[in-house]
Amino acid sequence: MKKSVLTRYRVLAYVTGVLLVLLTLGMIGKYVLELDGAADFTYVVSLAHGWLYVLYLVFAFDLGSKAKWPVKKQLWVLLAGTIPTAAFFVERKVSRELESRIADSSLATAKA
Repeated sequence: MKKSVLTRYRVLAYVTGVLLVLLTLGMIGKYVLELDGAADFTYVVSLAHGWLYVLYLVFAFDLGSKAKWPVKKQLWVLLAGTIPTAAFFVERKVSRELESRIADSSLATAKA
């Protein structure tokens, strides 16, 4: 597996995670605090998060299939973009696991 597959997943995990936190704050501002302009902010952030989440799903699925994850783990990674802050924790765990695997495979390739 190439490092670029992990890198593009990591970028989208952070972007969707940040957008989801912003969306949550916007919803609180809109419905709880009744702030002016919160509706427009929420609309823009929800559109951005929705489209980028679809891209996140594609990249996360690609990563999981190349890493040969079981279905349960794959589903958890895919759903992490829907739970505020979960994407950050899942991304960190996945990155630690796969970076060591990528390093080991690059060492094996260098020796061959």
